[in-house]
Amino acid sequence: MPVSAANPATASNPRVVIIGAGASGLAMGINLLKAGNANFRIYEKAERCGGTWRENTYPNVACDVFSPSYAYSFEPNPEWGWRFARGEEIQRYLERCERKYGLQPYIEYNCEIDSARWDGQQWQIRTKDGREDRADALVCAVGALHHPRFPEIPGFGSFAGPAFHTAQWDHSVDIRNQRVGIIGTGSTAAQVVPGIVDKAGTIALFQRTAQWVLPFPDKKYSEAFKARRRKYKWLARLHHWFDLQLFQKVFTGAVRGKKLQLWMVTREVKKSLASIRDPELKQKMTPPYPPACKRLVIAQDFYPAIQKDNVEIIGDDIDSIVPEGIKLKNGRVVELDVLVYSTGFWPYKISIDIIGNQGLHLNERFEGSPLTYRTIGVPGFPNFFTLFGPYSPIGNNSIIENSELQIGYVMRCLELIQSGRVRSLDPKLEVAQRLKEEMRQGMQGTVWASGCQSWYLDANGDPIVYPFGLEQFTHEMREPQLDEFIVA
Repeated sequence: MPVSAANPATASNPRVVIIGAGASGLAMGINLLKAGNANFRIYEKAERCGGTWRENTYPNVACDVFSPSYAYSFEPNPEWGWRFARGEEIQRYLERCERKYGLQPYIEYNCEIDSARWDGQQWQIRTKDGREDRADALVCAVGALHHPRFPEIPGFGSFAGPAFHTAQWDHSVDIRNQRVGIIGTGSTAAQVVPGIVDKAGTIALFQRTAQWVLPFPDKKYSEAFKARRRKYKWLARLHHWFDLQLFQKVFTGAVRGKKLQLWMVTREVKKSLASIRDPELKQKMTPPYPPACKRLVIAQDFYPAIQKDNVEIIGDDIDSIVPEGIKLKNGRVVELDVLVYSTGFWPYKISIDIIGNQGLHLNERFEGSPLTYRTIGVPGFPNFFTLFGPYSPIGNNSIIENSELQIGYVMRCLELIQSGRVRSLDPKLEVAQRLKEEMRQGMQGTVWASGCQSWYLDANGDPIVYPFGLEQFTHEMREPQLDEFIVA
């Protein structure tokens, strides 16, 4: 039986099902309520909201964009304690928004969707525990990076001690005075190492490729500063706007190949690298690719941490994982007590079986080289919308602002459905293919196309990020172009 008392077939508002109660899923629900549509359900497989910030609780976890810009535009947060918000702060903010906007009755927690099938009229949805629902529109808000990725190393699983991914941090493991091994040196490892360096006995950091590090200074906001933003709400809104502009003008310009901004970023990361005193360590930490080709590591305390006596950077190739620790190809065995995988996520992987027209499965569209429509739709999947799906501006815009722009677009599509002008919107295949080629051409001149390897790349080696500026993305999200859809 349906999990909701609402009857999708007769409700005046379109019935909407949202997958995931992270930042994007919550914002989608809030916007529906603001528009007067309470005919929706958010399915969340975990026991509470938060998404990324619920799951990632490793030591020293923080956001790598300015905290004032990491908030909904309609709900600036005067309570941020740091310039780069800690994970628990963001989690509290999202839970506060859930309560303030009354989302709890609309969220089905501990309920994972198993499948969703378009029957020509609606989405037929089944949960893993056998319940059913129907929807006029299906919104996927699972995020870009959700499923932990483990390295394909011989002997995986054979380590005798505790071993876990950073997104599944085992807080029952006491690392004090332990020999800790960390595989990976991306943004997460750059936070974990400073977070545990003074507790662990030794840290062996296994590095395949060095990363460029931008040591943008963090700072703690005073109680007086927070009190002013509480009292004068326009200050919080101004701070939110200013930090977004700073991020877009400097960092976004750099990754898109703007010479001045790229020069500024390059100067700062090279100056940071020069702060490493040991020439051998400095050589190990020098990336073989241009700055910003991969997402910059924003970390003020990473280089100081790796220069401590109990940290070793190991760049030698790994042969295998053994019960004692890590065996290198040179024959050395690095003995460990705890093994941590800081090896990222499978991008845009969706475990739900989503089936569109003519039995087409969503993973068929996302495998290899994803095909989407303007970052938000997928050909062959009517009334299906992805928030922060493939080709979204993940490397050159605030995630929160990106989601709000996409949500605005979805809301306008729902208005068309509610008005009776359309029943379903299915992006045309040829339009999606043309837009994908335009984005591929638009990559020329950006740092993503400069030759480095990263998770930004698809199976063809093409970046799956948005290559244009925020102005163009905002324009694309302004209004649905009906001639680009098969309209029913």
